[in-house]
Amino acid sequence: MAQEIRNYTMNFGPQHPAAHGVLRLVLEMDGETIVRVDPHIGLLHRGTEKLAESKPFNQSIGYMDRLDYVSMMCSEHAYVRAIETLMGIDPPDRAHWIRTMFDEITRILNHLMWIGSNALDLGAMAVFLYAFREREELMDCYEAVSGARLHATYYRPGGVYRDLPAVMPKYHESPWHKGKDLKRLNRWREGSLLDFIDQFAEDFPRRVDEYEELLTTNRIWKQRTVGIGVVTPEQAQEWGMTGPMMRGSGVAWDLRKKQPYARYADVDFDIPVGVNGDCYDRYLVRVAEMRQSARIIRQCVTWLRANPGPVIVQNYKVAPPPRARMKEGMEELIHHFKLFSEGYGVPEGETYCAVEAPKGEFGCYLVSDGANKPFRVHLRAPGFAHLSSIDTIVKGHMLADVVAMIGTYDLVFGEVDR
Repeated sequence: MAQEIRNYTMNFGPQHPAAHGVLRLVLEMDGETIVRVDPHIGLLHRGTEKLAESKPFNQSIGYMDRLDYVSMMCSEHAYVRAIETLMGIDPPDRAHWIRTMFDEITRILNHLMWIGSNALDLGAMAVFLYAFREREELMDCYEAVSGARLHATYYRPGGVYRDLPAVMPKYHESPWHKGKDLKRLNRWREGSLLDFIDQFAEDFPRRVDEYEELLTTNRIWKQRTVGIGVVTPEQAQEWGMTGPMMRGSGVAWDLRKKQPYARYADVDFDIPVGVNGDCYDRYLVRVAEMRQSARIIRQCVTWLRANPGPVIVQNYKVAPPPRARMKEGMEELIHHFKLFSEGYGVPEGETYCAVEAPKGEFGCYLVSDGANKPFRVHLRAPGFAHLSSIDTIVKGHMLADVVAMIGTYDLVFGEVDR
């Protein structure tokens, strides 16, 4: 009697290096071929939205960093913009330019993490090490302005926490860094933070050439990505895809151009788009985006050098007074105390503010009932919409292609599970 042939079910993740966090896929397999994919989410659920509803507006900015923990300042930007919209606040011009610059620094940080980890998933080790070399330098920029390398909490309603420092921190001599090596590490750090960022952005396209040399024409890389996970423009729109997932399919949708915010209307850049909508095209789009980000950063540096000024509104109901004045004046002390203990009431209303985060459209829907805490916070995460499509896109591919697909989605579960 012939044995009955059955599909079998297997778990992919959540404890798996290629699952990019805590993704659990239940795969129905016919041999090596995928018949059905059932994504299970919620393992990282932190209740961010509910936590934000139990705290004064100002105290939830740090939660935004922890959502997509490789695109920190972009997530902050959406939340802070939502508060500013309801309060009718417009930050100073310099703050807008600083935000534009740091949004692009964040985009490069995200794409470096993506290119390194995706290459690692598909068997290319060296790219990971190259990409993290540049990430370190950009992390130093985060640290210089906020004191934190990852969760910056740098954007505030009304502007940014502080102006750009006039001195870039240097490496000190140690058993690991000395002599010529120390000089090499400090060669861009002799001036201000802006000087350092300018040098980095000028040098960065050369570094991107190095990544491309390792991957773009690499036979194995192309075999693993060309024709894999094809997303048609229609599918991309039906599934609510945004960012490189959408642009990789040839749809030139980018909030920075279509609904400009901060100072994106004043800088010159192009929107890279793909043709075939496969993993390889999405790789090319992200690589091209890194080059465009460096171009935007240099334009921001030029403007910021020429235009000093305030970086946060002078309204002490919303922004803290300078520390020196707070320590001398009673009024300032009261403002400071009230701001950090009670916060401020936001006028009744609702708004939705979105930014073009590195992964796609990250939006914050905010409802206020006039109190000092949000009545409702809902976050629109691009990764959530992308992951929803995995069954449709991966069906009929091989098991190894699931890894390529998870990589190209650029998932981070802080924002997917929220």
